[in-house]
Amino acid sequence: MRIVAALGGNALLQRGEHPDAAVQQHRVHDAARSLAELVLAGHELVVTHGNGPQVGLLAAESESDPDLTAPYPLDVLGAQTQGMIGTLLARELAGRLPGRTVTALVTHTEVDPHDPAFKHPDKFIGGQLTDHRARTMELDRSWTTAHDGDHLRRTVPSPLPKAITELPAIRALLASGSVVIAAGGGGIPVTRNPDTGQVRGVEAVVDKDRTAALLAEQLDADALLILTDVTHVFTHFGAAHPGPLTTVTPGRLHELDLPAGSMRPKAEAAAGFAERTGQVAVIGPLDDALGALLGTTGTTVRALPAPLDRGPSAMPAGPSTHCPAVPHATA
Repeated sequence: MRIVAALGGNALLQRGEHPDAAVQQHRVHDAARSLAELVLAGHELVVTHGNGPQVGLLAAESESDPDLTAPYPLDVLGAQTQGMIGTLLARELAGRLPGRTVTALVTHTEVDPHDPAFKHPDKFIGGQLTDHRARTMELDRSWTTAHDGDHLRRTVPSPLPKAITELPAIRALLASGSVVIAAGGGGIPVTRNPDTGQVRGVEAVVDKDRTAALLAEQLDADALLILTDVTHVFTHFGAAHPGPLTTVTPGRLHELDLPAGSMRPKAEAAAGFAERTGQVAVIGPLDDALGALLGTTGTTVRALPAPLDRGPSAMPAGPSTHCPAVPHATA
């Protein structure tokens, strides 16, 4: 099978941890063990990853550097995080997969310059801001800010991914037998000039789960694994007795009231991939990727089979030809 596995931000940093290199190397070590099991089981593998904590850290460092006349733009910072995380993952995977090539590829994601997200920036980035700092940055650098709980933070656009520039290279690497690490952080956001074909970076971030779903679709993947720090999607999340979903249809997943900043983008990406391709998507734990693929853990998202078109003269199907619906858990 050809698998696209998307690692959540917890692959490198868990909430509250210091963003030290040693901490991130330890987290990648654990993630690589889980991912390597997929390859050792005979599957083709493309890995994508989040970069939220890392790009926020680099942005804060760039903003406070007295030697810079202006901070580095987000597209360049996104490329830096792809290189940093990509090399950590590539080293660990190569060590667990002797004889296999592991390639980390700097990847650009094309977005629509007219995407409504550019007029409504709502993706938090960076650390907490004082009221004075927020107002200063709004005036000096045209930032937008919003409350994240009790604190102000910078917000940036998060447009939908439309195309992955390096898709032919990813296909060629897969065909050569390489494990590929690509589209980290959702890809470096760029827009393309329709007349010249040139691309330019934009001040935005792309949701990595949506990009992973697009990449899986364009690679004709057999499965999309969205790996995170929970075992399942839960109904009534945050309540006293949340219910884990084991198998669910895309429609049912769309109906759930999930947290906008964490599980909802994952659910929408998984449901969209399953709907568009008819293939399986799984949201499951980072430490058991193979179990998620096999269905022993995680929430499996599978579209119902389309009804047969029997034509106007066909007789109705009897009970013996009925195709049962894919079961799903209820809230």
